[in-house]
Amino acid sequence: MILLLIILIFFFLFSSTPIFVALTISSFLTVLFMTDIQPMILIQRLFGGIDQFALMALPFFIFAANIMEVGGLSKRILRWARGLVGHLAGGVAMTTQISSMFFGALSGSSPATVIAIGKIMYPEMLRGKYDKWFAAGLLASSGAVSLIIPPSITLIIFGSVTGVSVGSLFIAGIGAGLIFGLSSILYIYMYAKRNNLPRDKKASASEVWDSTKKAVWALMIPVIILGGIYGGVFTPTEAAGVSAVYALFISLFVYKEMNLKSLYKVCVDSAVLSAQVLVLVASAQVLGWMLTRGQVPQHIAMWITSNIDNSIMFLLVLNFVLLILGMFMEGVAAIIIVAPLIFPTAVAMGIDPVHLGIIIISNLAIGMYTPPFGLNLFVTQGLTNLKIQEMMPGILRFFAFNFVGLLIITYVPDASLFLLRLME
Repeated sequence: MILLLIILIFFFLFSSTPIFVALTISSFLTVLFMTDIQPMILIQRLFGGIDQFALMALPFFIFAANIMEVGGLSKRILRWARGLVGHLAGGVAMTTQISSMFFGALSGSSPATVIAIGKIMYPEMLRGKYDKWFAAGLLASSGAVSLIIPPSITLIIFGSVTGVSVGSLFIAGIGAGLIFGLSSILYIYMYAKRNNLPRDKKASASEVWDSTKKAVWALMIPVIILGGIYGGVFTPTEAAGVSAVYALFISLFVYKEMNLKSLYKVCVDSAVLSAQVLVLVASAQVLGWMLTRGQVPQHIAMWITSNIDNSIMFLLVLNFVLLILGMFMEGVAAIIIVAPLIFPTAVAMGIDPVHLGIIIISNLAIGMYTPPFGLNLFVTQGLTNLKIQEMMPGILRFFAFNFVGLLIITYVPDASLFLLRLME
């Protein structure tokens, strides 16, 4: 049964069938021809897969991200970041990385981050004499940090699949996201120094203060989200609704860059994207149920316990598998398929469940911009009009430095868990 299921999945995926169709049709055909299970059960599993309280946060965070892009919050963050680091070697590129980290903390969406930041910063980097391949590689990789920094959609999905506290994942994601971002900033600095790139004039204290004042409403969103969660004011799911309402209020009545017409478009775009994500979650849940029924998790656990006897080797193998998987599969689907398979074994080996979630999502973040199917590659391609081959020098260099960051996240648990342990 499982062999047919896997063959069908790969057949549909490599025939350019949408992922949610490939997962659902493969499961349906397997049930129809290889079992005596009533196909109606798959329909029940589809709806059951999205009938989870934690998933209510997804539409709200997506809505908030789109509001921030249209309502002027993202460009104010860019100006603020450039005022802080624009005078350093690689300042314009550092602005791109730092702004992506902040926008990721506002939106939780990797493609949304690439679009919002890339529209403004790609032309700026070209004017600053950065190579096109470098600028494209930076945009694709910097947007990936949104998978790690809260309120990451992928963190919410991992929590809903495994039962791990989403709030704890959010806090751990801050440390891991900083490591991920700093690994890119290190390469940016080395590249700019080697090529002697021009810098901005150092902003005066009054200019920095002015940009901070203008951006403060946008910068308050992660403070409100994380402070509210750990202050016991609201749950992570409720925080999503608060962030959407807050962003809407700021865009309409403070920055006044959004009107009713643009709000309507934001609502439509958010509804479409939310539906795309949730239907993928539902179809992946069906596949997860099929794998569980075929005892795949048990067989994997038995193989691991028979062949891998320590957590260091387990994590090395896990990283390798996830990096390969991330090259072919979108993060949400990969989490739903992989997490239930390896979670019990990892916990049995003494790996912290929160740390495990951060490791998985950090791998999938790198997968967002690695060929052949990294989503950020295609988003960046649309912004830059470059071919994938032209972007590869930048992609490979940022991959190398981010991989070092991944190893730190994997083998130094306190690097991502220190904030969480301070709050215990």
